[in-house]
Amino acid sequence: MNNSLTDMKIFEQLESEVRSYCRSFPTVFTKAKGYKMWDEKGKEYIDFFSGAGALNYGHNDEMMKKKLIEYIMDDGIAHSLDLATVPKAEFLKKFKEVILKPRGLDYKVMFPGPTGTNTVESALKLARKVTGRTDIISFTNGFHGMTIGSLSVTGNAFKRKGAGIPLTNVVTMPYDNFINEDLHSLDYLERFLEDGGSGVDIPAAMILETVQGEGGINAARMEWLQRIEKICKRWGILLIIDDVQAGIGRTGTFFSFEKAGIKPDIVCLSKSIGGYGLPLAITLFRPELDIWAPGEHNGTFRGNNHAFVTATAALSYWEDDRLEKSVQEKSDRIYKFLENIVKTYPEIKGEVRGRGFMVGIMSEVEGFASKVAAEAFKRGLIMETSGPDDEVFKLFPPLIIDNEGLEKGLEILEESVKSILKAKEPVAQ
Repeated sequence: MNNSLTDMKIFEQLESEVRSYCRSFPTVFTKAKGYKMWDEKGKEYIDFFSGAGALNYGHNDEMMKKKLIEYIMDDGIAHSLDLATVPKAEFLKKFKEVILKPRGLDYKVMFPGPTGTNTVESALKLARKVTGRTDIISFTNGFHGMTIGSLSVTGNAFKRKGAGIPLTNVVTMPYDNFINEDLHSLDYLERFLEDGGSGVDIPAAMILETVQGEGGINAARMEWLQRIEKICKRWGILLIIDDVQAGIGRTGTFFSFEKAGIKPDIVCLSKSIGGYGLPLAITLFRPELDIWAPGEHNGTFRGNNHAFVTATAALSYWEDDRLEKSVQEKSDRIYKFLENIVKTYPEIKGEVRGRGFMVGIMSEVEGFASKVAAEAFKRGLIMETSGPDDEVFKLFPPLIIDNEGLEKGLEILEESVKSILKAKEPVAQ
């Protein structure tokens, strides 16, 4: 055995029990490129995890790396709070020209702290400040972050329990298909708003993901999203779309809500907005909502110039439609593959969920999804589970994956499914 290999016990001895992903992927990683990762032993893995959506452009993109190295070698400012810097100016300009303007979106850009929960917290605060109302409507199985405000609009009971205090001023309503496939749940929601005896006050905002990542890869239908927007407009409720995980091309378009034709009042972005995996978050909102007093919401690391550099470089992928078309074409292949898995192996009692490169299979067989993910890791494929009971194994390949890598990953996935099913077969007497 190579004595230079890292002893895994160091993590058990010194790192908190709160660690999670390293338990699912028990090896020490040393290198990553594109859609591949390698560990200390030299074993190669195909990455269908993408940093939980933070690495939509894959690992160590050459264009972004070159720009970042040049900036660092030139002694460019790394940390700047919200001081004016060239990288921030370049990001703002390119984001407007490449993303907002072509989509007919007029938003101010706010830089909160650098994580997804930071942008959600700022959105909730702004909605309450603008409307003067207290309550927020969230939706079943939604996940919006781990700080107190974000947890209050998160559905997962295990994560909510971690707050240690009551999570208040939020009303939870049924997400699309939570009850059944019709749209009657929105009749239910609207009835609560109409009836003064319902006990539900008109909220400051509604917050939702168009595809619920941690909540089980539940994809809302376009007509459901469109009606949500109409309800919000009727009652003067601000619509917040949390695109932290579903955005930046993950569902096939830059924003996950584009195909629905809606224009949210506030949009939350983080994860892959930084392009390279560097921490960055932005909160977008209609200009008339920008009633913040200077410094009323801030964060020490909101001026992460290294992330501005890579984020600006990443936007080059959106200057034409090549990446978008590639994602949409490959997503058709992925979806058909998953449908075939469900059809070929009916014993998994599966259902295909999601959109774009944010898809998975929900299995009614207890523990099956977790076993598939574990078996896939042994075979060289990194993927995780989602849902309140980890009942979904989900596919999050980098958007830049080529056909060879995609097919190899899908092959490993099917072999893993077959292996788990074979292991469950009774031994012949």
